[in-house]
Amino acid sequence: MKIRSLIRACVLAAMLGGCLLPAVHGQQSAPAPPRYEYRAVHDPDGTGKFYMGREIAQVMGHEAADWLDRPEREQEEAPDRMLDALKLHPGDVVADIGAGSGYMTFRLAQRVGPKGTVYAEEIQPEMLDIIRKRMQERNVNNVKTILGTITDPKLPPRSVDLILLVDVYHEFDHPWEMTRAMVRGLKPGGRLVFVEYRLEDPDVPIKTVHKMSEKQVRKEMAIFPLRWVETNESLPRQHIIIFKKTVER
Repeated sequence: MKIRSLIRACVLAAMLGGCLLPAVHGQQSAPAPPRYEYRAVHDPDGTGKFYMGREIAQVMGHEAADWLDRPEREQEEAPDRMLDALKLHPGDVVADIGAGSGYMTFRLAQRVGPKGTVYAEEIQPEMLDIIRKRMQERNVNNVKTILGTITDPKLPPRSVDLILLVDVYHEFDHPWEMTRAMVRGLKPGGRLVFVEYRLEDPDVPIKTVHKMSEKQVRKEMAIFPLRWVETNESLPRQHIIIFKKTVER
């Protein structure tokens, strides 16, 4: 009778926020496996921290901002072709996560126009200083800078039409927490877009931990309320992997 009463109580509690059943007859529920794994032997360009079998790469610091603006990016990455594939509209609200020096931010600002908004998010204040300086120099008024954290990009809830991550997701120290927060920032039906160097292509001249396979990206997104839409392989070295938010949260 006590067990039945407890179950009935838990059903009611679940409707109000959840219930955790205690151990019965001395049994204890098994602890959840750790989300992250740490290995002493790992890629020298990685952190030794693994998520779903993938090693997290070391973060590029603000000292390398000039590399983000290198002229060769036009040929190596075809950024305008990538943005064409996203089919942005005037008035869209877009988030550039890990915006760096604003290389993509200002291109996005042109695409969404004066009635649109681009959130330029970074965890490095020095990068945001560069973006704000360029906003003044270029008289750009539709960009808003956000200082995020390693677990939360601090986007307004259910506010963004598209989140763009260009060569940055593989460096997230807490990818599960960041993805959960990004999904929260998307409008229902909003898109989450990964642009990552193709791990499948050995000819792409990028360090291994700074590449990602399509299979791995889809594996890591499968646990979230996201639906894979398409993978565009039209860029010289990168995938464009697009997901859509499926439920309102």
